[in-house]
Amino acid sequence: MTGTVMFDPILPLWTIAVLAAMSALGVGIALWRGLPGWWLRGLAAAAVIAALCGPVLQRENRAPLSDIVLMLVDQSASQQLASRATDTEAAATELAARISVRPNTELRRIDIGDGEGDTGTLAMAALAEAMAQEPRGRIAGVFLISDGRVHDIDRAPDLPAPLHLLHTGRERDWDRRLLVKNAPAFAILGEPVTLTLSIEDSGAVPAGADRATLLVSVDGDEPVRFEVPTGEEIDVPLSLNHGGRNVIEFSTPEAEGELTDRNNSALIQINGVRDRLRVLLVSGEPHPGGRTWRNLLKSDASVDLVHFTILRPPEKQDGVPVTELSLIAFPTRELFMDKITDFDLIIFDRYKRRGILPSLYLDNVVNYVREGGALLVAAGPDFATAASIYRTPLADILPARPTARIVAEGFTPKVSELGERHPVTSGLPDAGSWGRWLRQIEVEPQSGHVVMTGAEDRPLLILDRVDEGRVALLASDHAWLWARGFEGGGPQLEILRRLAHWMMAEPELEEDMLWAEPTGQTMRIIRRTLDDTVGDVTVTSPSGAVVNLPMNEVSPGHYETVFEGAEIGLYRLENGGKTAVIGLGPAAPREFEQTIATDEIVKPVLASMRGGAVALEDGLPRLRDVREGRPAAGRGWLGLTPRGAYETLDVVRTPLLPAWVVLLIVAGLITAGWMREGRR
Repeated sequence: MTGTVMFDPILPLWTIAVLAAMSALGVGIALWRGLPGWWLRGLAAAAVIAALCGPVLQRENRAPLSDIVLMLVDQSASQQLASRATDTEAAATELAARISVRPNTELRRIDIGDGEGDTGTLAMAALAEAMAQEPRGRIAGVFLISDGRVHDIDRAPDLPAPLHLLHTGRERDWDRRLLVKNAPAFAILGEPVTLTLSIEDSGAVPAGADRATLLVSVDGDEPVRFEVPTGEEIDVPLSLNHGGRNVIEFSTPEAEGELTDRNNSALIQINGVRDRLRVLLVSGEPHPGGRTWRNLLKSDASVDLVHFTILRPPEKQDGVPVTELSLIAFPTRELFMDKITDFDLIIFDRYKRRGILPSLYLDNVVNYVREGGALLVAAGPDFATAASIYRTPLADILPARPTARIVAEGFTPKVSELGERHPVTSGLPDAGSWGRWLRQIEVEPQSGHVVMTGAEDRPLLILDRVDEGRVALLASDHAWLWARGFEGGGPQLEILRRLAHWMMAEPELEEDMLWAEPTGQTMRIIRRTLDDTVGDVTVTSPSGAVVNLPMNEVSPGHYETVFEGAEIGLYRLENGGKTAVIGLGPAAPREFEQTIATDEIVKPVLASMRGGAVALEDGLPRLRDVREGRPAAGRGWLGLTPRGAYETLDVVRTPLLPAWVVLLIVAGLITAGWMREGRR
């Protein structure tokens, strides 16, 4: 029970102030005139003013409240290293026991796990949330049992009581980690890209650990070993050999005694892109389709086009001296002997034998294709004649042979059943409203895949692979009709664009491909094939666990499934003889970027309320009460600040000057003053 004098004025304060001033003036006049009862008059006025102020005695019935101690227990991944988990739980149990025997004290335990999305240990966010659930005036102290690697220290709340760190590190702890800097998201195929990496040791590093083994693996292949110094930046030149995602893994074996090997690797994923696509277009003669090919290739800023149209064949002799012709001689030797390997794609558009390209040069084209080049033949009427380009060494790699028949009637190109599954022709827009073509060369397929058909369901577009290269045969020279909008036109630009990119082995147009698209810890596995069905995809996790998942067909030839990866690292995929690798999350999560326990990160927050940091290796310190504002840590002890909080059960207010008492006092004082002045 406590009592407090309070005032509850009967009149507004300004009214009371005016009355007090008038009373003081009256008493002053009485004093000036020498009236002997002036002081009695003053006491009467003071009694009236005091009564108007309404003094009351407020008495509260209070119940004391217990102090609250918050204990934050770090259960993040870095706290599972070595004996930290055991030490943490032992310290939490002993601390809880000590607080339980303290009078009028309660303990609140808050376990902290890994933050979502690899955000690390969010201890300050957990502390702020715990404080929001408790009365601020009852918090007597906060204990954080952790390795001190807090990743949201900038979000530390304003503390009403000391914060103490009980860190789980040991003096002998040491760790090694591998870092990769300046890793680009994209790199140009065939050109070197330099990555800078370093292997850093921290903590109580043992003697002789100044060198380490570096393993470099590309797309899951057998790693290459190097011996490198530690603590130094190392430049590693790489050259990507295929387009699309290239997965490069750097790692170093676990050393004896280090805390963990989870930060001994770095997973880099670089997309390989072509700098410039070099295309050689050879038109056998001027025709409307030649401009279509040229416009298509020139519209792409990444294409370097070399285009030759044969205007004056050797058999044309009209008597005009060669020196007077404004034509450029066809540089056959330079193009087909010296620089043929510089091109990514060669296109023969309505080309026929005219003695311009000897068989030796065409043999070079065959070798160029077999070694990884690409050849596209757009056939015209001459393809069905004795002057056909098929009657050359190119016959060894062309997927179909001409029958010498030319179909000179209108037909609407159609995507074949196989073409519905091929990425070059699947999902083309407005398939039911295409315009007609008016000429087709009849051919008989010998290899490859027929993805489009024309008149009488004859093959129109045939795609084939020859050793390391690719060949396409378009059995018509009327694709340009679509470009002119004849009878509504058609997706001529889209087909030719896809065709060119497929021939240059762009990954997104591969007809037999397995890959995955990661999003956080989830991957969407995609399988593209020309087969009618596919089996389960086998997923091998970084730890070696194997999972088989069924693939679902989302469109012809396109299968997908979704996999949630519990681990962070390199996953291997296998289906139907196709393999792929994909990385989920960072190779070294944030929890393992720095693993040596420290109090440096939390020190600014500890200092704000004079808290302390103690290593559990030295034992749990004693607990002591300290007054607010005093140092809360010392040698072998940590302090708690008792809050003295209470709960008010009820309040009783009693007037100090009842009206009848005031009336008697004032009447007595006025009467006494009158009598004194009356005797005079």
